[in-house]
Amino acid sequence: MHVRDATAGDTAAVAGLAAADIDAARLIRDRTVQVAVADDGDDEDVIGFLSYETGRDAVHITRIAGDAEAIEALLDPPQTFATRETLPVEVVRPANGTDDITAALVAASFESAGPGPVFAGEPTTRYRWEP
Repeated sequence: MHVRDATAGDTAAVAGLAAADIDAARLIRDRTVQVAVADDGDDEDVIGFLSYETGRDAVHITRIAGDAEAIEALLDPPQTFATRETLPVEVVRPANGTDDITAALVAASFESAGPGPVFAGEPTTRYRWEP
């Protein structure tokens, strides 16, 4: 597996991996989006994606999907950028904290930083990684 910048050609794959209905083309245009691609000789086999943006005080992961191995690889670009800029990386996840993405974040040294915003009436937990 390798990680690369997403392109317009990845729109359908990103939309298919997303847990929610998203405008994948807009996401790829408006955010930094990385995709994890299987090393099977076909650069079209997208198996995960991560989007992020940089704010004044943190790098914010806005969308993430894939299996634990893909997520681990996808976390490297925002963490590398955050280290260079001396910024933390933050992401919010459902408050129940039992999904594979949350487990992968914890395995990558993200720590709970308290409650996050409420989305569609559902509480979230903010996870933070410090360089």
